[in-house]
This record gives sequence, structure tokens and C-alpha cells, in this order.
Amino acid sequence: MTRKWNADDLLEVVRGFQPACVVTAAADLDVFTALGDRPAPAAALAARIGADPRATAVLLDALAALGLLDKQGDDYAVPSGVGELLTEGSPTNILPGVRHQSNCLRRWAQLARVVQTGRPADRVASVRGEQGDCESFIGAMNNFTQQIAPLVIARLMPLRFERLLDIGGASGTWTIAFLLAVPEATAVLFDRPQVVPLARDRLTRAGLADRVTLVAGDYNVDPMPGGADLAWLSAIVHQNSRAQNRALYAKIHAALAPLGTLVVRDIVMDESRTQPPAGALFAVNMLVGTEGGGTFTLDEFREDLASAGFGDIELLYRDEGMNSLVRARKL
Repeated sequence: MTRKWNADDLLEVVRGFQPACVVTAAADLDVFTALGDRPAPAAALAARIGADPRATAVLLDALAALGLLDKQGDDYAVPSGVGELLTEGSPTNILPGVRHQSNCLRRWAQLARVVQTGRPADRVASVRGEQGDCESFIGAMNNFTQQIAPLVIARLMPLRFERLLDIGGASGTWTIAFLLAVPEATAVLFDRPQVVPLARDRLTRAGLADRVTLVAGDYNVDPMPGGADLAWLSAIVHQNSRAQNRALYAKIHAALAPLGTLVVRDIVMDESRTQPPAGALFAVNMLVGTEGGGTFTLDEFREDLASAGFGDIELLYRDEGMNSLVRARKL
């Protein structure tokens, strides 16, 4: 049923960018880490973060109005529960995820021009620079998946494999979860050269580095490491066009051991492309951020996987977001 809108409801949706901009700017500037447990006036904090005092005061007041800072007189402080989420060094911080949304926000702001031209948005680095933005993206993938990874893998059980190929494995979140689920297995994590050190660090801290081979490469250009009997392709295919995915599936097919299995974790759309709603919005995210990426229907997954030589293609689990699972076997 179509929602009945009124002016106030619609304007409330349109103004939704405002608190997002306040929070993401504070994350990019590392306001919460700079305050830590040391309440300070705006001028002192501005000096700590290398920012303009007047502009800093306006930002801090907005954060206080949102309940993300406490203000007593001229001093600002981080309230209990907020620092754990937004302070560097906290084991439960989600700063990478917030900073990644900041990068997305700058692209979404160009949506009208993207629709006019059919070209992705111009990429503009944050105040943290290109390397900082890369680290935010990799950290965000861990923020978004660390807690749900065991639940997703449980949907694949009973699971048996000897060697996993984690394609675009980022800092190892999924590799870790798979190896914990199947203690006798080993893995190959394949990702870009600048990502491999981040993966090595996390795998070492998890005590699993001796079970993982790290291979640097670009899956769009380089051949896949061979010999795995299970390939894991998590939140990758939406970055590509269907033609790019067909080429990627063919590479995976060639790399897999005989009768090996590929599992794809991603959004699966219905035929109308309006459900799930999160998938329709995520297609916009790919429109502004990639040359040809998008979200795909189950029939499209089946056609593209079959074109690469896969069979026994089935939807194992349908999710309202990114955690749908499609399995295919190498014929």
C-alpha cells in the first residue's frame, strides 16, 4: 500500500541529512577521541584537532543538541556510552563505519547530476585523505559484519571444506569466522596490496595467521589463487556490472578445485526491483559510487553463474539486506 504523505513528513525525510552531516564531520575530525575524558571548551578542542574555533563551537553545540555531547557552561564532555562507540582505541568503536558513511554521503549529494549524466559521482577525499578513507572502508566492513558473521555461517551448516578462498577478504572478518567454524581448514585471503597488511594484523591478533595465506592482487585483473574447494564472495558483486560479474565468476570457476563450491553473500532483489527496500536504496549507493554496479535478482544471479559453468544454483537464504546467500557448484 502506497504511503500517504503530508508536507511535514516529507520535509522531515529531506532534512535527514543534517544530523548525519554533524555526526560524520565529528567522526572525520576525531572530536570524541580528542575530548576523551578531558572536558574542554570549544577553543581548546579546536586547537587539539586543528580546526577553526568558531566553527568548532557550532559543531559541538549541534552534537550536544543531538545528545552526543554533554555541555556544562563552556565545557563539552563525552557522555557515557558514546565514547565506546566513537573513540579511537575503544574495542567497540564504530568510527570506521561512520567515516565510511561520510564518504558515501558526499557521493549521494551528487545524485541528481549522476542521474543526468549516467556517470558516478566525483570522488572527493575526506579530511583524512585517500589512505584514511581506504582504511575507513576496510574497517567499516568489519564493523558491519563482525557480529553477524557467525550467524550467517551457521546458515551454511553443516559446512565442510579443506581450503577457503576469501575473495576481496578485507581485513579477514569472514576468514576468521569460517576458520573458527571449521577448525581443521585453512584459507587464502585475496585482496589489494594496501589491504593485506590490515588483514595480517587482524589475523595475527586472532591467532589464525598460521592457517591463512595472504595473496595481494586485484580480482578484476589478476588470476585467482587456485586449489580451494570453497570460494566465498561477500558483498562484492554489487560493485560490478553483470558483465564484470560473469568474468569474475569465470575466474572463480577456473580457480576452484573440481566439484568446488561458490557461496555469494549479497542483496537479492525481487523481480520488481523495489523489494527489499534496503536493496533499492543500495542500488542508488552503487549508482553514485561505481561505473556499473547495482543489485540483482535471483534469475540474474542464476544466469550469470551458469554462464561461467556453475550449476546446482540455489538461494540458501533470503535476507532483507546484504545477507542473502546464493550457492553454486563447479560442474
